[in-house]
Amino acid sequence: MTDEENNRKQITSQQTTENRVVAKNKNLYQNIITSISKEEKLLAVLIDPDKMELEKLPSFMAKLNQSYATHVFVGGSTDEEHKTDRLVFGLKKLTKLPILIFPGDVSQISSHADGLLFLSLVSGRNPEYLIGKQIEAVSVLRTMPLEIIPTGYLLIENGKETAVERVTQTEPLKRENIQKIVDTAKASEFLGMKCIYLEAGSGALQPINSEIINAVKNELKIPLIVGGGIKTKKQLDEAYSSGADVVVIGTAFETDESFFDELKKLQP
Repeated sequence: MTDEENNRKQITSQQTTENRVVAKNKNLYQNIITSISKEEKLLAVLIDPDKMELEKLPSFMAKLNQSYATHVFVGGSTDEEHKTDRLVFGLKKLTKLPILIFPGDVSQISSHADGLLFLSLVSGRNPEYLIGKQIEAVSVLRTMPLEIIPTGYLLIENGKETAVERVTQTEPLKRENIQKIVDTAKASEFLGMKCIYLEAGSGALQPINSEIINAVKNELKIPLIVGGGIKTKKQLDEAYSSGADVVVIGTAFETDESFFDELKKLQP
C-alpha cells in the first residue's frame, strides 16, 4: 500500500470516527434508549461550575477521559458569575463525550452543550421549580440548538439538608415511603417525562438504596437516572444491579484517586 493510500485510509477512518461522535452527540436520548436495549450501563460525571476551577479542568478531563464514563453533566444548585457557559466551552475542547446541562436555574444554560435535562422538581411543591423556571427558560432555549430531554426530578432524603432543598425551599421525599416515591415517578412518566432522575443530593450521606431503585425501575418504561452519595465502586455496581440505567457521580470522582482507578477503561 502506497503512502498516499495509507494517508487516505487514515483520513477516512478519522472522518468515520468523527461522524460517529457527531451522531452520538446529536441523538442523545435515542442513544440512551439504544444502550439500555443492549443492556449497557451508562455513567455520567457531574461537574459543578462553582466548584471546578478552569485551570484544573485539563487534568481533571484527562482523568475522566481515561474512565469508562459515557456522559458529562454540568450544573449545580447555584451559578455564581455565570460560570456554566465558560466551563462548557472549555469542556468541548477537552472531550468528545456528550455534554448535558443539569440546570439549577435558567442562568446555567449554555449553547455550547449538546443537550439539556429539562428538569421538573416533581418531588417538591414549589410551582417555580415545577413549571415556573421552565417557562422562564423557553425564550432562551428557542435560540439554542440543544436536544431537550424532559426529566422528572425526585429529591430523596439522604441524612442531611441539601443545596437543592435550600434553593428550592422544598422537602425531599422520605426514604421509607417507597410507594410515594414510586407513584411520583410513575405520575411523571404519565405526564410525558422521558427520564426519571432519583437524586440523593451532592455529598449525600447515604446514596439511594437498592430497594427504592428496584421498586421505581419495576414501574417505569423510561430510563432511570440515579445520583448522589455514590462514593465507591461497590455502591456504583449496586445501583446498576438494582435497575439504574444511568448512574451519576460527582465529588467522589474528583477527590478519591482509588475510586478513579477502579473506573479506568479496560485496556484491549
